[in-house]
Amino acid sequence: MVENPVVRSLMSTAPYSISEDETLLMAWEVMERSGQRTLPVVRTDGCCAGVLGRAELAVACAGAGLSGRRVHDLVHSRRTATIHPEESLSHAAAVMTAEDMDALPVTDLHGQLVGLLTARDYVAAAAGLHRRAGAVTEGPTCVTLPGLPPQVEVREHGIVIP
Repeated sequence: MVENPVVRSLMSTAPYSISEDETLLMAWEVMERSGQRTLPVVRTDGCCAGVLGRAELAVACAGAGLSGRRVHDLVHSRRTATIHPEESLSHAAAVMTAEDMDALPVTDLHGQLVGLLTARDYVAAAAGLHRRAGAVTEGPTCVTLPGLPPQVEVREHGIVIP
């Protein structure tokens, strides 16, 4: 890890997110195709409304009356902790522990989603497998999708790349 590590040094800067107005089925599709275990939810103004976990979404999708349910139905009644990119990793870990969260949305000073910090990011860093600070690219950092295009398998050197 880096000296005086901050959230920006470990966070995922380009997680897919979903609008709170989308259906639960669309959220499941985005989660499945993106490979994310958690999916940030954003309001129409780009501010973070919460985070959906894979298990929570699977249970909601398995329930009755799914056709009209929206992402908003799952996140509107709860408070979601967030963190800023320049805060310390130790503070972020304390927040994640206190709030019992596996993923913490990273927001700018206006509440706009700029990334996601996960427990997996910490484990990868501890194992020396995470990208180093400075590898973060500038510009838009999160992609809010109503859905993803169909997956296409590309075979390169015998390896299937989704």
